[in-house]
Amino acid sequence: MMDYPQRQPDAQLKALNRLVGTWRVTGGAEGTVTYRWMEGGFFLLQDVNLVQDGRPIKGMEVIGREMPFGADEPGEDIKSVYYDSQGNTLAYVYELEGDTLTIWGGEKGSPAYYRGTFTADDKTVSGAWVYPGGGGYPSEMTRAD
Repeated sequence: MMDYPQRQPDAQLKALNRLVGTWRVTGGAEGTVTYRWMEGGFFLLQDVNLVQDGRPIKGMEVIGREMPFGADEPGEDIKSVYYDSQGNTLAYVYELEGDTLTIWGGEKGSPAYYRGTFTADDKTVSGAWVYPGGGGYPSEMTRAD
């Protein structure tokens, strides 16, 4: 049996606690998302229930730092993998600086990303998904709980 080092979630990961709860999503996709911590606080889980372009999308996302087998320290970026009912598997990098949340498509600095801003009371996040070539759509999340 492997003896894993005792670790604690770091401050950047803990900062994503602002997302915990259920949110109503409006804009290019409509519905709800719910964020909750996995026991231990190292991974934030997102449950997705949206309709986009008339198609229902149910999915889940696991957000945290990668800790590859045999590594002594977790990875630098907060990464995620998203799985949905349409068979898609998408990778993201989460970055929270002040009140600005950026979700990079694939890797940090990608031309595909979401950027949104939390209101002072953390009840709304307003922004947009941006895709290469000028595509994308506005997206706003409002606390439902």
